[in-house]
Order: sequence, then C-alpha cells, then structure tokens
Amino acid sequence: QVKLVESGGDMVQAGGSLRLSCVGDGFTFGSYAIHWYRQAPGKERELVAVISNGGAQIKYADSVKGRFTISRDNEKNTVYLQMDHLRPTDTAVYYCARSWTISSPIEDWGQGTQVTVSS
Repeated sequence: QVKLVESGGDMVQAGGSLRLSCVGDGFTFGSYAIHWYRQAPGKERELVAVISNGGAQIKYADSVKGRFTISRDNEKNTVYLQMDHLRPTDTAVYYCARSWTISSPIEDWGQGTQVTVSS
C-alpha cells in the first residue's frame, strides 16, 4: 500500500533550523509531485511548498520564501524540507502528500511530524 512517512520534527528555539524528511513507499516515487503542508492549532491547513516529480518545478508559500528549501532525492524515495530561521509562527504539524502534478488533487497523506518553535 501507499505510505508516506515524515520525520525530523522537533522542538527548537526561534532562529534555529530543522530538516524534515518524507519517505515514500508503495508507489513509483519519482512519478509524483510531493507537497509539504502544515497545520497549527486553530488555524487552516496551509501549503508550505511543493516540488514536481523531477524537481524542476518548485513553489513556496510567501510566509516561508527565503527561509525554507524543498528538495528531493528520488533514488532514496525522499523529499526534504530544510527549514532555517525558524519562527514561533512556524509551529505546526507538518505533513507530506503526493499528487500526480503540482496542481493535481492530493492522493495520499503522511501521518505528520510536530515542529515546535519556542521564543
């Protein structure tokens, strides 16, 4: 079955960095766009970044541009989200998800990983 597993979430002080990983299994990883979403308590789910199947197309939310970097290594079935200069407002559960293209509907979600940024 299709599985997406996030890891790397942690508690970090403002200004710090984390790198999240999303590992896919049960599908041809390099054929799919991968998204990072986040959801903070009481807030709407937000698209953070998305990367096309080969990595040529990348989009970021305005709130993370210049601070976060999405990348992928299809040989390892892994997409990364490098998060630098973290802010308390980045605190959320971060989810990865797959779709056929960067504009296609989400097909599957991971379970999420908690990121907590303290001040």
